[in-house]
Amino acid sequence: MRHKVRGRKFGREAGHREALMENLVKSLIVHERINTTLAKAKEVRSLCERVITYGKKGSVHHRRLAFKVLGNRTLVKKVFDEMAPGYMNRKGGYLRVLKNGFRRGDCAPMAVIEFVERDIVSADSNNIKAEDLAK
Repeated sequence: MRHKVRGRKFGREAGHREALMENLVKSLIVHERINTTLAKAKEVRSLCERVITYGKKGSVHHRRLAFKVLGNRTLVKKVFDEMAPGYMNRKGGYLRVLKNGFRRGDCAPMAVIEFVERDIVSADSNNIKAEDLAK
């Protein structure tokens, strides 16, 4: 029985799984919409919503917690300065997961995960350069 067992393992070891989730969160914040498997989308939703909640709180401690997940100052700045202020009146549910058919090769259920109010983030904030992500 799986009572009180949280999270999915994806057939990976802990370090690989953690890196996968962090990379999905980074991609989601940069592109604001990604296409992935349904299980990964459901799993990354909780981690990304936690980062947005850190951004709403806005303290130095919460910046450090967000940096622990994102590992990039540019992304932390985007979350805290551009994304989180738009969600101040919302108590949660910053992301939506939409089913998107099945993958051709292995028939895995696919999904699109995106921010609920994508027009909050300005169009010029999407211009994050590759060298900013390398920092």
